[in-house]
Amino acid sequence: MVLLPILIASILIPTLELVFALFIAIALVISLLEFWMLARAQQIRADPVAGVLGASALFVIFYFTEPHHPPDLLAIVIVLVALTICSLVAAMVRGAPFDRMIASSAVTVFGVLYVFLLGGHLIATKTGFSNQLSKHLLSFFFLVLMGSDAAAYYGGRAFGRHKLAPTISPGKTWEGAIAGMLASLLLAAAAHYWFFVELPLKLALPVAAVMNIVGVLGDLTESALKRSVGKKDTAQILPGHGGMLDRIDSLLFNAPLIYYFALAYFR
Repeated sequence: MVLLPILIASILIPTLELVFALFIAIALVISLLEFWMLARAQQIRADPVAGVLGASALFVIFYFTEPHHPPDLLAIVIVLVALTICSLVAAMVRGAPFDRMIASSAVTVFGVLYVFLLGGHLIATKTGFSNQLSKHLLSFFFLVLMGSDAAAYYGGRAFGRHKLAPTISPGKTWEGAIAGMLASLLLAAAAHYWFFVELPLKLALPVAAVMNIVGVLGDLTESALKRSVGKKDTAQILPGHGGMLDRIDSLLFNAPLIYYFALAYFR
């Protein structure tokens, strides 16, 4: 919560674009390291050099996205090809035990795909549109997702009776999910009348609804990853909230959604 004003300022003030990029970069790097730490719980060791280099290259590609054009797909493919080869070579050079070579390479590559390929679309949303439009898109994005997440949490605590996915995340309830959905729709309507009039209400509401559903899926998927290694949180760097990956799981799944929607509609 302390960093929230910095995030808001970096979205609203065009001259703070680099601050926003740095903010997102730090969040993604921490999340990637947390993902690799989950794998370490199963004795699977990622190659951090190949992974960080690949993640950095993807981040640069997204940062230099041309306005109203998709990210350079050829450059992304080249980076992923190089990352795949380098992670396999690194696992081979590291040597025995070779029985974990496939898993090690897979964790290296998948971690970058999960965190940076998905999350990098937030940077493309910031740099790939006009200052005014990117400000509105990102404000809409964070308002809907953070608001629905808070509503789901408090609604679940107050009214939760029926478990949403007890084997994956026992704390989540259908009542909380409904509260989150209602909040996302209300916040989308508020955003339309408040600052995003260029996004029609007939689109703002379904986009918010889809974002809410995708966010829940992202949250549950990350919870399942933690269950697979017997962890409750990815880390303890955020008191009371676990790790960074715990906080941005729904954002990762939604970052490509908001970017490609905006690219298609506002192009």
